Amino acid sequence: MQATIEKTIDFVKETLAHAEAGHDWFHIERVFKTAQTINQQENGNELVVALAALLHDIADPKFNNGDEELGPHIATSFLKSIAVDEKIIEHVKLIIQHMSFKNSFDGTGFTSKEMQIVQDADRLDAIGAIGIARAFTYGGFKNRVLYDPAILPEEHRSKESYKNTTAPTINHFYEKLLLLKDMMNTEAGKTLAAERHQFMLLYLEHFYKEWEGK
Repeated sequence: MQATIEKTIDFVKETLAHAEAGHDWFHIERVFKTAQTINQQENGNELVVALAALLHDIADPKFNNGDEELGPHIATSFLKSIAVDEKIIEHVKLIIQHMSFKNSFDGTGFTSKEMQIVQDADRLDAIGAIGIARAFTYGGFKNRVLYDPAILPEEHRSKESYKNTTAPTINHFYEKLLLLKDMMNTEAGKTLAAERHQFMLLYLEHFYKEWEGK
């Protein structure tokens, strides 16, 4: 198992060598470590959790013309090339296809203990201190304004609405980041999310004070 994980790490590092900073190898590494931490309590399949965490953003649709099949395809092809068991490959593929926040708008779909673990780990990296840094990194990448008091946050009710938003980065806190605490699946994820959620609230309090010159 360790040899398979090490080969996958090498593949992901090489593939994401020039990725946007919020979705690069270091993001993957954090999700991988957090998923392992959560799995110590949840006792999911270690290999499935590790491979899904490592490959979940191997071709993020945001950076690939919205193609939601490319990531699962690349992950599947790679895992076949290193002779991973077909059942493991299929499970990892399903996790990659269904775990993203935008897919939560569909309301139905695949789930498993392992998906819940990796999903929590990925969502935890979207909140707290690092989540804030990633939000503004992506906002800068897309040349979005930091904040515009005239543009109010939206309550997205569909995947397309969420995917197509061009709102200021601060709006992203209300449209996604502050929602994630209550979307955690595991007890470990809920515990970690609560602290990171409070940090974001404190950050926003300071942000608005500074915006007003206080």
